[in-house]
Amino acid sequence: MYYPVSALLIEFLILSVVESQDSYGYEISQTVKIVADIKESTLYPILKKLEKNGYLTTYSQEFQGRKRKYYSITDSGKEQLVYLHKEWVSYRDTIDGIIEGRIRN
Repeated sequence: MYYPVSALLIEFLILSVVESQDSYGYEISQTVKIVADIKESTLYPILKKLEKNGYLTTYSQEFQGRKRKYYSITDSGKEQLVYLHKEWVSYRDTIDGIIEGRIRN
């Protein structure tokens, strides 16, 4: 089952994937699809946005006679990843608190 995933959460997932090692689009999409039902047509504009905002850079590398576009995280991307991680922890803790009955309004 998939829960709805926001574009911001997808950005967080992408940056997390690319932080561990440079990755190409299809590889990123397959990893993100573990938790989000997204199409490549949704993913690639987000990759482009992350690149435009200076969080990712790209380079081409040949693989089995074809060029692949790889994404690499920048220093700004690492800073954004730290920020998004803090936001995620806060969000997750709030959801857990509601589900566990510790948080009520």
